[in-house]
Amino acid sequence: MKRILMIGTGGTIASKQMKNGLTPGLSSEDILSYIPEVQRVCQVETMQICSIDSTNVMSKHWTLMTKTIEKFYDSYDGFVICHGTDTLAYTASALSYMIQYSAKPIVITGAQKPINMDVTDAKTNLLDSFIYAADEGAQDVNIVFGGKVIVGTRAKKDRAKSYNAFSSINFPYPAVIQDGHVIRYIPEIPHEEPVRFYHEMNDNIFVLKMIPGMKPEILSCIFEKYDCLVIESFGVGGIPESITEEFYAQMKVWKAKGKVVVMTTQVANEGSNMTVYEVGKKVKQEFDLIEAYDMTLEAVITKMMWLMAQTKHDYEKTKAGFYQMVNHDILFTTYYE
Repeated sequence: MKRILMIGTGGTIASKQMKNGLTPGLSSEDILSYIPEVQRVCQVETMQICSIDSTNVMSKHWTLMTKTIEKFYDSYDGFVICHGTDTLAYTASALSYMIQYSAKPIVITGAQKPINMDVTDAKTNLLDSFIYAADEGAQDVNIVFGGKVIVGTRAKKDRAKSYNAFSSINFPYPAVIQDGHVIRYIPEIPHEEPVRFYHEMNDNIFVLKMIPGMKPEILSCIFEKYDCLVIESFGVGGIPESITEEFYAQMKVWKAKGKVVVMTTQVANEGSNMTVYEVGKKVKQEFDLIEAYDMTLEAVITKMMWLMAQTKHDYEKTKAGFYQMVNHDILFTTYYE
Protein backbone atom coordinates (compact mmCIF):
# COMPACT_ATOMS: atom_id res chain seq x y z
CA MET A 1 0.00 0.00 0.00
CA LYS A 2 1.10 3.55 -0.67
CA ARG A 3 2.52 5.51 2.26
CA ILE A 4 0.94 8.96 2.53
CA LEU A 5 1.89 11.78 4.89
CA MET A 6 -1.05 13.87 6.07
CA ILE A 7 -0.03 17.42 7.02
CA GLY A 8 -2.37 19.38 9.27
CA THR A 9 -2.50 23.18 9.12
CA GLY A 10 -5.86 23.96 10.75
CA GLY A 11 -8.87 25.39 8.91
CA THR A 12 -12.57 24.61 9.17
CA ILE A 13 -12.01 20.87 8.78
CA ALA A 14 -10.09 20.94 12.08
CA SER A 15 -12.28 23.46 13.91
CA LYS A 16 -14.26 23.27 17.13
CA GLN A 17 -17.13 25.48 18.21
CA MET A 18 -15.69 27.93 20.74
CA LYS A 19 -17.06 30.98 22.57
CA ASN A 20 -16.26 33.35 19.71
CA GLY A 21 -16.99 30.97 16.84
CA LEU A 22 -15.29 28.14 15.00
CA THR A 23 -11.58 27.87 15.79
CA PRO A 24 -9.02 25.24 14.69
CA GLY A 25 -8.55 22.82 17.58
CA LEU A 26 -8.42 19.27 16.22
CA SER A 27 -5.05 17.68 15.53
CA SER A 28 -4.27 15.81 12.34
CA GLU A 29 -4.55 12.54 14.29
CA ASP A 30 -7.98 13.60 15.58
CA ILE A 31 -9.13 14.35 12.03
CA LEU A 32 -7.85 11.05 10.66
CA SER A 33 -9.77 9.10 13.32
CA TYR A 34 -13.05 10.12 11.66
CA ILE A 35 -12.29 8.12 8.50
CA PRO A 36 -11.21 4.64 9.68
CA GLU A 37 -11.96 3.26 6.21
CA VAL A 38 -8.78 4.96 4.95
CA GLN A 39 -6.91 1.86 6.19
CA ARG A 40 -8.19 0.05 3.09
CA VAL A 41 -6.79 2.76 0.81
CA CYS A 42 -3.28 3.52 2.03
CA GLN A 43 -0.97 3.72 5.04
CA VAL A 44 -1.20 7.16 6.63
CA GLU A 45 1.10 8.97 9.02
CA THR A 46 0.23 12.42 10.34
CA MET A 47 2.06 15.63 11.13
CA GLN A 48 0.80 18.96 12.47
CA ILE A 49 2.84 21.97 11.33
CA CYS A 50 0.44 24.73 12.41
CA SER A 51 -3.16 25.19 13.54
CA ILE A 52 -4.58 28.39 12.10
CA ASP A 53 -7.61 29.79 10.35
CA SER A 54 -6.67 29.99 6.68
CA THR A 55 -7.46 33.71 6.74
CA ASN A 56 -4.13 34.01 8.55
CA VAL A 57 -2.10 32.05 5.98
CA MET A 58 0.93 33.95 4.65
CA SER A 59 3.92 33.21 2.45
CA LYS A 60 5.88 31.97 5.48
CA HIS A 61 3.34 29.16 5.86
CA TRP A 62 3.79 28.16 2.21
CA THR A 63 7.53 28.00 2.85
CA LEU A 64 6.89 25.81 5.91
CA MET A 65 4.71 23.43 3.88
CA THR A 66 7.30 23.29 1.12
CA LYS A 67 10.18 22.57 3.48
CA THR A 68 8.14 19.88 5.25
CA ILE A 69 7.37 18.09 1.99
CA GLU A 70 10.97 18.45 0.84
CA LYS A 71 12.25 16.95 4.11
CA PHE A 72 10.00 13.89 3.85
CA TYR A 73 9.75 13.65 0.06
CA ASP A 74 11.79 10.45 -0.23
CA SER A 75 10.01 8.77 2.70
CA TYR A 76 6.45 8.84 1.35
CA ASP A 77 4.58 8.14 -1.88
CA GLY A 78 2.35 11.19 -1.60
CA PHE A 79 1.11 13.99 0.64
CA VAL A 80 -2.30 15.28 1.76
CA ILE A 81 -2.53 18.77 3.25
CA CYS A 82 -5.59 19.70 5.33
CA HIS A 83 -6.24 23.41 4.93
CA GLY A 84 -8.90 26.05 5.43
CA THR A 85 -10.98 26.83 2.35
CA ASP A 86 -10.76 30.64 2.31
CA THR A 87 -7.16 30.76 1.06
CA LEU A 88 -6.88 27.19 -0.17
CA ALA A 89 -6.68 28.27 -3.83
CA TYR A 90 -3.81 30.64 -3.01
CA THR A 91 -1.91 27.88 -1.22
CA ALA A 92 -2.48 25.41 -4.06
CA SER A 93 -1.14 27.94 -6.56
CA ALA A 94 1.82 28.90 -4.37
CA LEU A 95 2.87 25.28 -3.84
CA SER A 96 2.56 24.67 -7.59
CA TYR A 97 5.38 27.19 -8.08
CA MET A 98 7.40 26.26 -5.00
CA ILE A 99 7.31 22.50 -5.73
CA GLN A 100 7.74 21.77 -9.44
CA TYR A 101 8.07 18.53 -11.41
CA SER A 102 6.80 16.43 -8.52
CA ALA A 103 6.27 12.83 -9.58
CA LYS A 104 4.49 12.33 -6.27
CA PRO A 105 1.00 13.76 -5.64
CA ILE A 106 0.56 16.71 -3.30
CA VAL A 107 -3.16 16.92 -2.55
CA ILE A 108 -4.76 19.86 -0.73
CA THR A 109 -8.23 19.57 0.75
CA GLY A 110 -10.52 21.07 3.36
CA ALA A 111 -14.18 21.33 4.23
CA GLN A 112 -17.03 23.77 4.61
CA LYS A 113 -17.98 22.23 7.97
CA PRO A 114 -15.79 20.69 10.70
CA ILE A 115 -15.18 16.96 10.55
CA ASN A 116 -16.65 16.41 14.03
CA MET A 117 -20.11 17.59 12.97
CA ASP A 118 -22.86 15.06 12.24
CA VAL A 119 -23.49 16.62 8.82
CA THR A 120 -20.24 17.56 7.08
CA ASP A 121 -18.40 17.33 3.78
CA ALA A 122 -15.08 16.82 5.56
CA LYS A 123 -15.09 13.03 5.72
CA THR A 124 -15.80 12.61 2.01
CA ASN A 125 -13.26 15.25 0.97
CA LEU A 126 -10.53 13.76 3.14
CA LEU A 127 -11.11 10.16 2.09
CA ASP A 128 -11.28 11.20 -1.57
CA SER A 129 -7.96 12.99 -1.13
CA PHE A 130 -6.27 9.84 0.11
CA ILE A 131 -7.81 7.85 -2.73
CA TYR A 132 -6.33 10.30 -5.21
CA ALA A 133 -2.97 10.54 -3.43
CA ALA A 134 -2.69 6.73 -3.61
CA ASP A 135 -3.55 6.61 -7.32
CA GLU A 136 -0.76 5.47 -9.65
CA GLY A 137 -1.47 8.26 -12.14
CA ALA A 138 -1.40 11.16 -9.68
CA GLN A 139 1.39 13.74 -9.53
CA ASP A 140 1.99 17.46 -8.87
CA VAL A 141 -0.17 19.80 -6.77
CA ASN A 142 -3.94 19.35 -6.99
CA ILE A 143 -7.02 20.15 -4.94
CA VAL A 144 -9.54 17.40 -4.19
CA PHE A 145 -12.87 18.83 -3.09
CA GLY A 146 -16.49 17.92 -3.65
CA GLY A 147 -15.55 14.82 -5.66
CA LYS A 148 -13.54 16.87 -8.15
CA VAL A 149 -9.81 17.02 -8.82
CA ILE A 150 -8.70 20.57 -9.64
CA VAL A 151 -5.23 21.53 -10.89
CA GLY A 152 -3.51 23.59 -8.21
CA THR A 153 -3.18 26.72 -10.36
CA ARG A 154 -6.76 26.65 -11.66
CA ALA A 155 -8.92 26.61 -8.55
CA LYS A 156 -11.17 29.36 -7.26
CA LYS A 157 -13.50 29.36 -4.29
CA ASP A 158 -16.73 30.65 -5.79
CA ARG A 159 -19.23 29.61 -3.12
CA ALA A 160 -19.02 30.71 0.50
CA LYS A 161 -21.19 28.03 2.14
CA SER A 162 -22.07 25.26 -0.31
CA TYR A 163 -20.22 21.95 -0.36
CA ASN A 164 -19.31 22.41 -4.04
CA ALA A 165 -17.25 25.44 -3.07
CA PHE A 166 -14.51 25.25 -5.73
CA SER A 167 -14.48 25.45 -9.50
CA SER A 168 -11.75 24.95 -12.07
CA ILE A 169 -11.24 28.18 -14.04
CA ASN A 170 -10.49 27.99 -17.77
CA PHE A 171 -9.28 24.41 -17.49
CA PRO A 172 -11.10 21.05 -17.32
CA TYR A 173 -11.16 18.80 -14.27
CA PRO A 174 -8.41 16.22 -14.84
CA ALA A 175 -10.30 13.62 -12.78
CA VAL A 176 -13.21 12.99 -10.44
CA ILE A 177 -13.63 10.61 -7.50
CA GLN A 178 -16.71 8.39 -7.74
CA ASP A 179 -17.62 5.40 -5.54
CA GLY A 180 -14.08 5.24 -4.21
CA HIS A 181 -12.46 5.22 -7.64
CA VAL A 182 -10.46 7.77 -9.63
CA ILE A 183 -12.04 8.44 -13.01
CA ARG A 184 -9.40 10.25 -15.01
CA TYR A 185 -10.25 12.47 -17.96
CA ILE A 186 -6.76 13.82 -18.64
CA PRO A 187 -3.82 11.40 -18.31
CA GLU A 188 -0.77 12.83 -16.54
CA ILE A 189 2.45 13.02 -18.53
CA PRO A 190 5.35 11.79 -16.34
CA HIS A 191 8.02 14.40 -15.65
CA GLU A 192 11.42 14.01 -17.22
CA GLU A 193 13.04 16.43 -14.76
CA PRO A 194 13.61 15.76 -11.05
CA VAL A 195 11.48 17.48 -8.44
CA ARG A 196 12.55 21.04 -7.68
CA PHE A 197 11.88 22.99 -4.47
CA TYR A 198 11.89 26.76 -4.00
CA HIS A 199 11.82 28.50 -0.61
CA GLU A 200 11.68 32.24 -1.34
CA MET A 201 8.62 34.35 -2.11
CA ASN A 202 8.46 38.14 -2.51
CA ASP A 203 5.02 39.11 -1.26
CA ASN A 204 5.43 42.86 -1.88
CA ILE A 205 2.42 42.87 -4.23
CA PHE A 206 -0.71 45.03 -4.37
CA VAL A 207 -3.93 44.14 -6.17
CA LEU A 208 -5.85 47.16 -7.48
CA LYS A 209 -9.46 46.43 -8.36
CA MET A 210 -10.84 48.92 -10.86
CA ILE A 211 -14.14 50.64 -10.02
CA PRO A 212 -16.02 53.28 -12.01
CA GLY A 213 -14.77 56.75 -11.13
CA MET A 214 -11.56 55.63 -9.42
CA LYS A 215 -9.37 58.55 -8.30
CA PRO A 216 -5.87 58.63 -9.86
CA GLU A 217 -4.08 59.83 -6.70
CA ILE A 218 -3.87 56.30 -5.32
CA LEU A 219 -1.42 55.22 -8.04
CA SER A 220 1.64 57.13 -6.81
CA CYS A 221 1.29 55.62 -3.32
CA ILE A 222 0.94 52.08 -4.66
CA PHE A 223 3.87 52.35 -7.06
CA GLU A 224 6.09 53.78 -4.36
CA LYS A 225 5.39 51.09 -1.76
CA TYR A 226 5.05 47.89 -3.82
CA ASP A 227 7.27 45.99 -6.25
CA CYS A 228 4.36 44.63 -8.27
CA LEU A 229 0.93 46.03 -9.09
CA VAL A 230 -1.71 43.59 -10.30
CA ILE A 231 -4.61 45.45 -11.91
CA GLU A 232 -8.01 43.77 -11.94
CA SER A 233 -9.52 45.61 -14.88
CA PHE A 234 -12.96 45.43 -16.44
CA GLY A 235 -13.80 42.88 -19.14
CA VAL A 236 -10.90 41.91 -21.38
CA GLY A 237 -8.62 44.58 -19.92
CA GLY A 238 -7.90 48.29 -20.12
CA ILE A 239 -7.23 51.51 -18.21
CA PRO A 240 -10.09 54.03 -17.71
CA GLU A 241 -9.51 57.54 -19.11
CA SER A 242 -9.95 59.03 -15.63
CA ILE A 243 -6.62 57.58 -14.45
CA THR A 244 -4.75 57.17 -17.74
CA GLU A 245 -2.68 60.35 -17.49
CA GLU A 246 -1.51 59.59 -13.96
CA PHE A 247 -0.91 55.94 -14.85
CA TYR A 248 1.35 56.96 -17.73
CA ALA A 249 3.29 59.35 -15.50
CA GLN A 250 3.82 56.77 -12.79
CA MET A 251 4.77 54.00 -15.21
CA LYS A 252 7.50 56.13 -16.77
CA VAL A 253 9.05 56.68 -13.37
CA TRP A 254 8.68 53.27 -11.76
CA LYS A 255 9.16 50.77 -14.57
CA ALA A 256 12.74 51.99 -14.94
CA LYS A 257 13.23 51.09 -11.27
CA GLY A 258 12.10 47.51 -11.74
CA LYS A 259 8.45 47.82 -10.76
CA VAL A 260 6.13 45.36 -12.53
CA VAL A 261 2.52 45.78 -13.64
CA VAL A 262 0.34 42.78 -14.50
CA MET A 263 -3.05 43.27 -16.14
CA THR A 264 -5.80 40.77 -15.36
CA THR A 265 -9.58 40.87 -15.36
CA GLN A 266 -12.34 40.88 -12.78
CA VAL A 267 -14.21 38.32 -14.89
CA ALA A 268 -13.43 34.81 -13.68
CA ASN A 269 -13.84 32.92 -16.95
CA GLU A 270 -12.34 33.22 -20.44
CA GLY A 271 -9.51 35.60 -19.54
CA SER A 272 -8.20 38.93 -20.79
CA ASN A 273 -7.23 40.20 -24.24
CA MET A 274 -5.98 43.76 -24.17
CA THR A 275 -5.73 44.01 -27.96
CA VAL A 276 -9.52 44.18 -28.41
CA TYR A 277 -10.19 47.77 -27.29
CA GLU A 278 -8.21 50.98 -27.55
CA VAL A 279 -8.26 51.45 -23.75
CA GLY A 280 -6.21 48.27 -23.45
CA LYS A 281 -4.17 47.96 -26.64
CA LYS A 282 -2.56 51.39 -26.46
CA VAL A 283 -1.45 50.98 -22.84
CA LYS A 284 -0.04 47.51 -23.41
CA GLN A 285 1.92 48.56 -26.48
CA GLU A 286 3.39 51.70 -24.93
CA PHE A 287 4.42 50.14 -21.62
CA ASP A 288 4.98 46.48 -22.50
CA LEU A 289 2.71 45.30 -19.70
CA ILE A 290 2.49 41.70 -18.58
CA GLU A 291 -0.96 40.30 -19.34
CA ALA A 292 -2.50 37.43 -17.37
CA TYR A 293 -4.75 36.07 -20.15
CA ASP A 294 -6.57 32.97 -18.82
CA MET A 295 -4.82 32.72 -15.42
CA THR A 296 -6.67 32.91 -12.13
CA LEU A 297 -5.98 35.87 -9.86
CA GLU A 298 -4.63 33.47 -7.23
CA ALA A 299 -2.14 32.06 -9.72
CA VAL A 300 -1.11 35.52 -10.96
CA ILE A 301 -0.37 36.73 -7.43
CA THR A 302 1.56 33.67 -6.28
CA LYS A 303 3.45 33.31 -9.56
CA MET A 304 4.64 36.89 -9.31
CA MET A 305 5.67 36.32 -5.67
CA TRP A 306 7.72 33.32 -6.79
CA LEU A 307 9.16 34.99 -9.89
CA MET A 308 10.20 38.21 -8.18
CA ALA A 309 12.08 36.20 -5.56
CA GLN A 310 13.98 34.43 -8.37
CA THR A 311 14.61 37.23 -10.87
CA LYS A 312 15.51 40.03 -8.40
CA HIS A 313 13.84 42.89 -10.34
CA ASP A 314 15.10 41.81 -13.79
CA TYR A 315 12.02 42.76 -15.81
CA GLU A 316 12.81 40.75 -18.93
CA LYS A 317 13.46 37.59 -16.91
CA THR A 318 10.27 38.17 -14.92
CA LYS A 319 8.20 38.63 -18.06
CA ALA A 320 9.70 35.61 -19.81
CA GLY A 321 9.15 33.48 -16.71
CA PHE A 322 5.56 34.61 -16.36
CA TYR A 323 4.68 33.16 -19.76
CA GLN A 324 6.33 29.82 -19.05
CA MET A 325 3.58 27.35 -18.17
CA VAL A 326 3.82 25.77 -14.72
CA ASN A 327 1.29 23.12 -13.69
CA HIS A 328 -1.13 24.16 -16.47
CA ASP A 329 -1.38 27.74 -15.15
CA ILE A 330 -1.49 29.56 -18.51
CA LEU A 331 -2.50 28.35 -21.96
CA PHE A 332 -2.30 31.51 -24.07
CA THR A 333 1.48 31.30 -24.39
CA THR A 334 1.33 31.96 -28.15
CA TYR A 335 0.39 35.56 -27.40
CA TYR A 336 3.80 36.24 -25.91
CA GLU A 337 6.34 37.77 -28.26
